[in-house]
Amino acid sequence: MILSGFKTADLVVGALAAIIATFASQRLLPPGQWSFRPVAVATLVLRFFYQSISAGIDVARRALDPRLPLRPGFVIYPVRFPRGSGRNVFTALTSLLPGTVPAADENGQLVYHCLDVDQPVVSQLAAEEAALLGALRND
Repeated sequence: MILSGFKTADLVVGALAAIIATFASQRLLPPGQWSFRPVAVATLVLRFFYQSISAGIDVARRALDPRLPLRPGFVIYPVRFPRGSGRNVFTALTSLLPGTVPAADENGQLVYHCLDVDQPVVSQLAAEEAALLGALRND
């Protein structure tokens, strides 16, 4: 839209293509995989945007204010998702949030690099995992 200009017809076609692709991917998932709870997914998306903005502001404030020292380091998070698609979605989701990056998967636990290990990173990751678990259900 930025390159070619905004046209309502293009937006409608794009939205329709996204809906059809989503429906097709849901039908093509192998049996026994995760399925979505639409209201919980919408809540997760809103939560993600809020967390991204607030955490981004916090990271920028810490990086630009010399009085707020960063305490980078690693924390270990005992993830509840087994290896596979659920864990991959969780690590992808948490990698997009400012301030933490999944760095390794060791002995069934995720190792995260954080900008400040004094922050409640593990409890924040637990809250994100609970929100994701609420949005997905294992059939």
